[in-house]
Amino acid sequence: MPEHSSHPSRSPQSAQPAHLTEQEPSSADQPTPAGAAGQPAQPRRKWRTLTEERIAQARERGDFDNLPGAGQPLRIDENIYAGDKALAYHLLKQNNAAPPELERRNEIDYLLANAERELVALRHRRDTLLARGRRAYASDRRAYNLVRDKAARRYAEELREINSNILSLNIIAPAALSRPLLNIEQRIAAFEDEFPRVAE
Repeated sequence: MPEHSSHPSRSPQSAQPAHLTEQEPSSADQPTPAGAAGQPAQPRRKWRTLTEERIAQARERGDFDNLPGAGQPLRIDENIYAGDKALAYHLLKQNNAAPPELERRNEIDYLLANAERELVALRHRRDTLLARGRRAYASDRRAYNLVRDKAARRYAEELREINSNILSLNIIAPAALSRPLLNIEQRIAAFEDEFPRVAE
C-alpha cells in the first residue's frame, strides 16, 4: 500500500506567500464601464466616499488654511479675443503696457469725453447769457458768439479726429472691439440747433 505522508496536503494556493493570496476584489466592487455587456456605468460610490473623507480629514487638520490667495478673487487673465496674439498680450501686460487697439480705444474715449466737456461748458455759458435776458450787454452777446463759433470749429475737428481713430481701431482690432463711425453731419446739425448765434 502506498505510504501516506504525515504532513497534511497543501493546495497550490495555500503554498503561495500570504501577500500573494489576498483575495482580489470581486467584479461587483469594480466599476462597470459604460456600455460594457449592455449595462449602464455604475457610480464609483466607494471611491467618491473615500475622496470626500480624505478632504474632510484634511480640512479638519487645517491643511487648507492660509493657502496662497485665500479669500482673494481669482485672477482670470485669459482673453477670449486674443487668438494668436495671446502671448503678445501677456508680455504687454507683464510690462504694464496695453495692446495698440486698447490704447486706441482709450484715446477715442478720451476725445469723446473731452468734446462733451466742451459742450457742457458752452451750454453753461449760453444759459447764463439767456438768463440775463435784455440786461445782457451787446459786448456779452458778441463774446458769446465768438466763443460759440470757435467751439463749433473745434467740435467739428474733434469729430473728424475721433473718426480717424475709429478707422485705425477697426483695422487693427478684432471685430468684437470695433466701433461704428460717428455721423459727423448729424452731430454738427445738432450742435447748430442747440447753440444758435444770438442777436448782437
